[in-house]
Amino acid sequence: MPDTVTPAGPQTPNFDDSALGAKSTRYVNVDALPWIDTVYDGIEMKILFKDESRGLMTALFRWQPGSELPMHEHTDIEQSFVLEGSLCDDEGVCAKGQFAWRPAGSTHKAWSPDGCLIYATFQTPNKFLEGPEAS
Repeated sequence: MPDTVTPAGPQTPNFDDSALGAKSTRYVNVDALPWIDTVYDGIEMKILFKDESRGLMTALFRWQPGSELPMHEHTDIEQSFVLEGSLCDDEGVCAKGQFAWRPAGSTHKAWSPDGCLIYATFQTPNKFLEGPEAS
């Protein structure tokens, strides 16, 4: 997923914590963080936390109605909480107020017929099997 050039350790991109100590809590004004376009039409994100060296990421994802994510593998546990709208795959629908998690090694395509806002955490980045990020 696209990102600006950032350090490899724990941080929030586009958040200035230079005046904080290494052990200080980071209170992030999420409204002030920019939405970042992904390579997938109609899907953008706000990265709340990222640790490149360990592969961790927590983000908000905003899906426009009709947007889709191609076939991908969750290389470790992925967790999603739907704040608005709904997210679908071939196994079901995760609607507003619902939580889903996927085990490592699971694969699926995902889409949002009416759009959605999701809070998601990843232990490692997805491996895309189709689309522009497929390897």
